[in-house]
Amino acid sequence: MNKRSIPIALLGMSFLYLNACNSGDGFKTTKDGLEYRIVKDNPGDQHPAIGDLLEMHITTRVGDSVLFDSRKLNNDQPVQFPLAEPAFRGDISEGFTLLTPGDSAVFRVSLDSVKNAGAQLLPWMKPSDKFQYEVLLVSVKSQQAAMQEMEAQAAQQKETDEQVLQEYFTQNGLKPVKTASGLYYQIEKEGTGNTAQPGQQVTVNYTGRTLDGNAFDSNVDPKFNHVEPFTFPLGQGAVIPGWDEGVALLKKGSKAKLFIPSPLAYGAQSPGPEIPANSILVFDIEVTDIKTADNK
Repeated sequence: MNKRSIPIALLGMSFLYLNACNSGDGFKTTKDGLEYRIVKDNPGDQHPAIGDLLEMHITTRVGDSVLFDSRKLNNDQPVQFPLAEPAFRGDISEGFTLLTPGDSAVFRVSLDSVKNAGAQLLPWMKPSDKFQYEVLLVSVKSQQAAMQEMEAQAAQQKETDEQVLQEYFTQNGLKPVKTASGLYYQIEKEGTGNTAQPGQQVTVNYTGRTLDGNAFDSNVDPKFNHVEPFTFPLGQGAVIPGWDEGVALLKKGSKAKLFIPSPLAYGAQSPGPEIPANSILVFDIEVTDIKTADNK
């Protein structure tokens, strides 16, 4: 990500970057070309700085096409992400620094600018179009405060998940093995050779379910429209932590069931309606191949 020599968040709150001009549709434009319209200006002075964790509701659209709606995709809960320095002139990151908690705004970003920054546009998009972001800023937290809060929430959720899992195991007559992290696994077929090592390319077949038995993804069930083997680099963060840990316990040919507490899965962030926030996930996994990175 390209860095500007002086991030706008470090210029104070005088907003000298703003132009006085106002377009006919109510949008103003910053010096760097970001179009914005403040819909609700809530009293406050807690403007985000680079590195802060932002919590917000956000909808992204191009024309009449909605690309992302946090309310629909995250069960009406706000999404969180750290504020990064703008990647290009007119980046939406600049707009977030104009807001305080409770504010809502609409931002418009040129697709041509996004494309020039290296992003891949969808075939139907025109460089002359604009991304429109409709934002309601819920909260702003420093990195340290956000990390402390997340750690406390994860610890509490871990206790809750443990109780739920114990009840589930008792009801279903299961006795899986528990790791230090809280992951549970049950090897149903022992493979051969060595266990997978970090950095190796591991190929698996899998089916994922929530604890109530609802399948949300699979590469062996045709209804999910991708029945090809799944290959990923182990221990590189390419998958959820519970996968990185659980698959590392398996050899080629192994079949196992992983019971993954929510802090080792998606935590409080729902990746979609099929996986609510703080979901415990169950995966049936078969390791079909293990290769070194230079022999994939």
